[in-house]
Amino acid sequence: MAKRNSATNGHERAPGSSTSHAPSDRIGEESPRPRGRPRTEIDPDAVADAVARLFEEGGMEAVSIVSAAQKLDVSRATLYRAVPTKEHLLGILFERSTHELTELASAAAETDAPVAERLCRMVELQVDAAVRMRHYLSVFFGGADLPPDVVARWHPWSRDYERLWTKCVEEAMDAGVLARSNPVTATRLILGMCIWVSRWYRPSEGIDTAYIAKSAIALLFHS
Repeated sequence: MAKRNSATNGHERAPGSSTSHAPSDRIGEESPRPRGRPRTEIDPDAVADAVARLFEEGGMEAVSIVSAAQKLDVSRATLYRAVPTKEHLLGILFERSTHELTELASAAAETDAPVAERLCRMVELQVDAAVRMRHYLSVFFGGADLPPDVVARWHPWSRDYERLWTKCVEEAMDAGVLARSNPVTATRLILGMCIWVSRWYRPSEGIDTAYIAKSAIALLFHS
């Protein structure tokens, strides 16, 4: 009579050894998740990227804690610990976007180039930002659905950003590059023109961003 194979497939077990395999021996099986404190650190840039993609895919209605967690490939509980509400998701994207706008505009405004070149560069950057951020820029400039603390920071940021532009616009008027008018009013009109691109721009129309900026600049400068 043939002997039955043991659970060890014919290999002898050393005394006291276990019949279970270590996790590393399980081919194709996922190792148990190590125990410990759950991860609570969430990269704000990753959150901002996820929210921006959600805006692009479905607008404001697509943004939620659940959908953001899916984009980030983390659990809802993990995301909730760092970002408790939809409004805070918007706040993270807002903070990064305004920081980026300030950095770009400041870099252009503070060069030693002639004022006409600086102002042209600022218009180009603002139009480019309006196109890139078109899915959510109007939400930010409208201020709706933002957390109160973000709205509180929005007002001084908006004033500082406008002052940055106004200084360059006034210099352009002094240099005869722009027609003389009220610098603050002119600045708001220029910014409004650039920001409004985010409302009507459609990639399917084949209008290049550089062409839009060039057209805006042509409207500003008089010969």
